[in-house]
Amino acid sequence: MLQHILWGDSGMIETFYGLDALDSPKAFFVALFIGLLFGFWLERAGFGSSRKLTGVFYFRDMAVVKVMFTATITAMLGLSYLIAFGVVKLDSIFLMPTIYGAQIVGGFLFGVGFVMSGWCPGTGAVGLASGKLDALVFLVGTIVGGILFNELFPIIKPLYSAGDKGVRFIYESLRMSKPAASFILTLIAIGSFWGCEYIEERNTGRSLYLRSTFLKAFSLALIILAAALFIFRPAPVRPLGPPETPVPPEAEQEALEKEMLAGIEAGRDHIEPEELADRLLNRDPNIVVVDVRTPMEFKRFHIRRAVNIRLPQLIDFLSPYKNRGIIVLYSNGMTHPAQARDALARLGYENVYILTDGLEGFMRRCVKPVSLRSEPVSKEMAAKIKSWRAFFYPRGAEAPVQEPEHEAEEPAQPPGETAIGLIETSWLADRLGGQGLKVIDGRAQPEYNASHIPGSLSISVESVRGNVKGVPSMLLPSDMLARQLSLMGIEPTDTVVLVAGDKLHDATLVGMALERLGHRKYGILDGGFGKWIAEKRPVNTVLPTVAESSYPVPTSPDNFRVDYKAVLEYVQKGGAVIIDVRPAEYYTGKKTEEARAGHIPGAVNRPYSEDISLSKKYPVFMPVEKLAASYAALVPSKNAAVVVYGRTGHQASQSFFVLKHLLGYRNVLWYDAGWTEWSARPELPIETKARKK
Repeated sequence: MLQHILWGDSGMIETFYGLDALDSPKAFFVALFIGLLFGFWLERAGFGSSRKLTGVFYFRDMAVVKVMFTATITAMLGLSYLIAFGVVKLDSIFLMPTIYGAQIVGGFLFGVGFVMSGWCPGTGAVGLASGKLDALVFLVGTIVGGILFNELFPIIKPLYSAGDKGVRFIYESLRMSKPAASFILTLIAIGSFWGCEYIEERNTGRSLYLRSTFLKAFSLALIILAAALFIFRPAPVRPLGPPETPVPPEAEQEALEKEMLAGIEAGRDHIEPEELADRLLNRDPNIVVVDVRTPMEFKRFHIRRAVNIRLPQLIDFLSPYKNRGIIVLYSNGMTHPAQARDALARLGYENVYILTDGLEGFMRRCVKPVSLRSEPVSKEMAAKIKSWRAFFYPRGAEAPVQEPEHEAEEPAQPPGETAIGLIETSWLADRLGGQGLKVIDGRAQPEYNASHIPGSLSISVESVRGNVKGVPSMLLPSDMLARQLSLMGIEPTDTVVLVAGDKLHDATLVGMALERLGHRKYGILDGGFGKWIAEKRPVNTVLPTVAESSYPVPTSPDNFRVDYKAVLEYVQKGGAVIIDVRPAEYYTGKKTEEARAGHIPGAVNRPYSEDISLSKKYPVFMPVEKLAASYAALVPSKNAAVVVYGRTGHQASQSFFVLKHLLGYRNVLWYDAGWTEWSARPELPIETKARKK
């Protein structure tokens, strides 16, 4: 996979993956160039011959094994050094997740195919370039296999994520350090290389390298490079306190405490907000920023690139960063970070700092707009503030003018009157059964009956929509929705958590009903019921006792829904980005289930499914940073009008939720009649030519 090429201002390689630019023209040409070089060297190694490739099964030609180990060890050592010297960040490289079931079955099928044909996809392409007919047959079979996989995916979907363990490293499984694991793997590779040479000589009477000076020198060089990884580790950027030692005697301990207190008085344990902002803006690879607040506070707003770690888990999380680079702790204030810093210092951490004045100081000194400051700032500082705001507010959210004045305990409900967003399972588990919290389960009733979150209410997602003036699958009027919430005992002041099964857009569709009623205090459980079950959280089959409420009917119409007349006006006069969230084949008209095939003229296609990560057994939204980058390529401004539509409003409700409530777009419009209505009105124009994103 293409990984890099761009050099950042900080001297670090900015990878195409890290920049989310793998689909850019530059990335394409770099990938093409690397692919040509890869094919050239495979051809030079003899991989254009299936006879040579299958020689490994007869122990006559071990080139495949030798090339594989050479490439693996070269990549491992090269990346290890690039990461150690801060040239490449680990999180800017795509890391394959470990999915035991899928990878074992896939590896078996790959092996069988390789044994039968003598080709793998890469070498098959090389063989085809060399004019090999059997390589062509193999590649055609590969394409057919890909088509079958796509068509049979609903059947084999459980295997797709079977045994998903996320990203796991060999050194973690072996419970050893990275350098030790790298050294052992290097020794295994060298042993395999020598063994291959011995096998070739024994079976063919010849070996190219077995007794050569090259193999000895090459092996020694690899051993030295692997061993040197024990030495080349980034040193702390700024020292803090005494060097790490075992627990000293009482006198020495007292001296160390005095030295630490002197460092606190001199401010050597602090990092100023401006310095932190500059380091993050310049993508400093040697800094780890840790937010120790509650998950809900973190979701509401946090410093970009920060990670949310609770205090009890802090030591386990920070152990790989002990005395490597800079660790910055922050909260709303400074009390909890200071206490955590002192505890870590006593454990030998010399590189832990607390953010001066906490998040409040960071907001006031770095991202508060110049126009709201009581004192004038220089042109240089104004330019810095502008660049900081652009970096720390990628979603276009306005900076809060006031920040919390003290360390807050976990709130009883999501903060604020407009607490719309994602809800973590841990947050819900902590508050389950609390006053003013209602959980609505949008799965099919048999699934709900078999097992559900304790106290949750069942709802059919289809019950919030119906036929309105001849158009099917429309969101029902406010009075009907209010009556339904009343029967469920929902109050306007309740915090509502919506739970989906394997389709998050089931929850967002119910969310549109809450939008129509003006109910702002709701959230979507990220991962849905699948994540709740995967984490072994409590379930039961008890139907909750409900006291009917009297949910009020809004007197003013909602302002987020548009009809076909409004959409047609945007088509004719412009002024809005129209996004078709259906799968690509429906957008282009290759498939249709409606009166006509195609899409609304001028609409761009971004399937709703691209908002969801498929890396787990349950659906979760993609990271906000990736969503923001993807939609920023389609919509020029957070203030621009955006119309989302699908076949009906079901799938489009998810795109509405992402744009408005996760990314902060201010003028998102929902065409719930969608392609069902548009295609059925012959007077409305259609288009089948795809628009460039």
